[in-house]
Amino acid sequence: MSRRNTLLAATVVALSSLAGAAMAADVTPLKVGDVYGVWRNPKGSVHIEIKPCETRTCGYVVWANADARADVKKKNNQDLVGMQLLRDFSASDPNEWKGRVYVPDLDMTFSGQVRLLDRSSLKAKGCLLPNFLCKSQTWTRVDTASTGRAL
Repeated sequence: MSRRNTLLAATVVALSSLAGAAMAADVTPLKVGDVYGVWRNPKGSVHIEIKPCETRTCGYVVWANADARADVKKKNNQDLVGMQLLRDFSASDPNEWKGRVYVPDLDMTFSGQVRLLDRSSLKAKGCLLPNFLCKSQTWTRVDTASTGRAL
């Protein structure tokens, strides 16, 4: 799979969904703010910061490796770092968010969903059409220090 297709798949899959269920071993219930922080895609090529944006939740790229940056730069002559990829996410369940995901190497926006699995992992799901041609990934928290903060 080419780097471009890998970035596309990682972006669509990982950034497309926000939703969650507390793990059985975790006795502390998860809170809406537990999704806030910096998250790494499975390949470790992109980090996004999920944070509140007015009344919604959004996510911006705060770090990307050279290959991921080059792929996006080649497509639309913009730097991947600083791009808003998660847009207008809102809670659809206690640990689940739905919104729109921008895929820079396609220059397209899709609907997405994220499920917070626990304080250090989330499952992202993206579909080209609603519930059709979907892909999922598990992202890992980068800033573990923020897991205990109250929001």
